[in-house]
Amino acid sequence: MNIQYISDSQGITTGVFIPINDWNALKSKYSEIEKEEANNIPQWHKNVVSDRLANFKSDRSQTLDFDQAIDDIENNF
Repeated sequence: MNIQYISDSQGITTGVFIPINDWNALKSKYSEIEKEEANNIPQWHKNVVSDRLANFKSDRSQTLDFDQAIDDIENNF
């Protein structure tokens, strides 16, 4: 496994980078990892997503066509 440690400007380790293939192997070996990931999503994040989905379902007039949105972004930069 090719793990890389991430350090701040003072040399204190603040994180770890695990290549995706290694991560997927770990998830296969330890199936409870995915359950743990799902449980770590803050409730307020879940609430925001639920509210946005409800708003989308009740009023789609505020949505944009993906291709049109990309064109608008590209034309403004």
